[in-house]
Amino acid sequence: MIEPMLASLSDAKLDDPQLVYEPKYDGIRAIADVPAGGQVRLWSRLGNEKTRQFPEIAQALQQWAAKRREPVVLDGEIVALDEEGRPTSFQNLQGRIHLGGIIHRGAPRGRREFKKPSPQVPTAFIAFDLLKEGKNDLRELPLAARREALEKIFSATGTPLLRLSEQVRGDGRKLYARALSSGWEGLIAKRADSRYRSGKRTPDWRKLKIQREQEFVIGGWTEPRESRSYFGSLILGVYEGKKLVYAGHAGTGFNERELDKVSRLLRPLETRESPFVDPPAGNETPHWVKPKLVAQVRFTEWTADGILRHPVYLGLRDDKKASEVVREDGGRFSAATHVRLEPSSSKTEARVSVLDQLRALEDNRRNGTITLPDGDTLAVTNLHKVFWPKLKLTKGDLFRYYAEVASFILPAVADRALVMKRLPDGITGETKFYQHRATDAPPGVRVETVAVASTRPQIIGGNLKTLLYMTQLASISQDPWFSRVATPEAADHAALDLDPMPGVPFARVLDVARWIRDELVRLGTPGFPKTSGADGLHIYVPLPPGTPYEAGQIFCQIIATVVASKHPQHATIERAVQARGQRVYVDFLQNIQGKTLATAYSARASEYAGVSTPLTWKEVDKGVRREDFTMQSVPARLEKVGDLWEALRKSKGVDLSRVARYAKSPGARPSRR
Repeated sequence: MIEPMLASLSDAKLDDPQLVYEPKYDGIRAIADVPAGGQVRLWSRLGNEKTRQFPEIAQALQQWAAKRREPVVLDGEIVALDEEGRPTSFQNLQGRIHLGGIIHRGAPRGRREFKKPSPQVPTAFIAFDLLKEGKNDLRELPLAARREALEKIFSATGTPLLRLSEQVRGDGRKLYARALSSGWEGLIAKRADSRYRSGKRTPDWRKLKIQREQEFVIGGWTEPRESRSYFGSLILGVYEGKKLVYAGHAGTGFNERELDKVSRLLRPLETRESPFVDPPAGNETPHWVKPKLVAQVRFTEWTADGILRHPVYLGLRDDKKASEVVREDGGRFSAATHVRLEPSSSKTEARVSVLDQLRALEDNRRNGTITLPDGDTLAVTNLHKVFWPKLKLTKGDLFRYYAEVASFILPAVADRALVMKRLPDGITGETKFYQHRATDAPPGVRVETVAVASTRPQIIGGNLKTLLYMTQLASISQDPWFSRVATPEAADHAALDLDPMPGVPFARVLDVARWIRDELVRLGTPGFPKTSGADGLHIYVPLPPGTPYEAGQIFCQIIATVVASKHPQHATIERAVQARGQRVYVDFLQNIQGKTLATAYSARASEYAGVSTPLTWKEVDKGVRREDFTMQSVPARLEKVGDLWEALRKSKGVDLSRVARYAKSPGARPSRR
């Protein structure tokens, strides 16, 4: 038997022209010795024969080999299949680990029959390397050449039981996104020029593990509690040198059959002496065993003192030596630790991976963890949930929109406290609420204590993880304060919110905006218009550094009052809704500390999935439709026109000393026609 080449657990770039990327299948590594006309034999990594455990695979290989003239030796993985024929987790192979398929020895040579195993677990053999073909030993050839030879003979086997591994060269980011969304064990990154080193663990092949999962040595068990049978939990460890170090207890993941099976294997190994260098203390009486059995365990993380958090038993491994089980620096670490996206050469490349991951999760209707361009991670859920019923836009669409426009919106919210308007069931759902206080935000999401009427921690904008975390919480819009967290009393800008009453056309809103622009011109003050993303329009006015909120409010009140007095039939500052009539309400009261408006580039909970979009005054003069600025259309617009909101951030601000003189000037008063 040929010993398989082994992969090391180490980082690798996801875009490297020297590497090829393959899924890391969560099954049993198998060397398939396939003679021409002889008996197929399957061998595990440790040299244990697996032929009787997987007779249907052996039979499929034998039927395939009957059409060939030369023997071959294949390297691959035996995997369990789900109902749709996709590779699934190792746990589903547990019914096969100690199952012996029976070869009918009376069958003619080369046409042996295999009894179907029971219980039946669908399986497949996925080949990823060709080691020998005929008399030729291919192990000294580069991987690329071996792969080419493998594809020639194994691309069309005629049966779903025999498959060729998926492989991509140079760019593994899309494959990695699928791995995240589909719950794969991870990826294998291999040098395309690597030779096959039997029995060697080499960095030419690297395991990029995603889930936190690894093998552990069973050092004992505890007594069962209440209605539990056989045992309570397994006592687990890993080797450090020759010492077995305690790693935790695993008491979940068992059914009655597995409890019985494991118990029968443990009891003959029971011993009085603890196998651990430092026996763990516990409330339950331990039963120690000789450290012979290896369990596969999934867990959430390692604690600071080296103990597993939330371990779940997946099954026993008979293809791993207990003495080789060591801590894998955190097991199958999250992508933040083991699969870091390299800094991208462009913003577009940096966001592609996030978009692909989000799309893959939603397409598979899965929750999962996405990896951000800086290597940090974020858990996301319910991406397929519909947030805009009429348009059939989902939470995933909202995520992807914000990922696409992040470079535009993040400067607009940077260092500003954010108010969350949460709609967990979408824009038509009954559950809607405001949230000011930040609670249980994950690391990497900026939270600061902001002193207002009361002192409270709030989310502070400015990085991608914070933006997407708020999206995960179903905060559709981004609503920042007008001041920064370092100077909460000083507003950077003021705003006029043009809110049309029901039935008032958007064209009238644009008229009022033009009239406000005319008044700002009189003051020599720039104004920056943007759609609200809903019914109205916002006009922002930059303020000089250190301007208190009250000064910005007074400035906007004067402008609003002048416009309303000059155009009383179309504009109003009446606070009572019933007194506004068919007019545009010019609201200056948003300029109070702690109040917010949806920022530039923010999505909105409007029926048409509007986006609060900066406009030029030429566009306002020409006339636009608010419905033209949506989550679907705005990303392309930004590629064309760039960041129109940048000018607001760079503006020096209005000369407030001119406001009083302006308010008293004849030009500010309505004419007597």
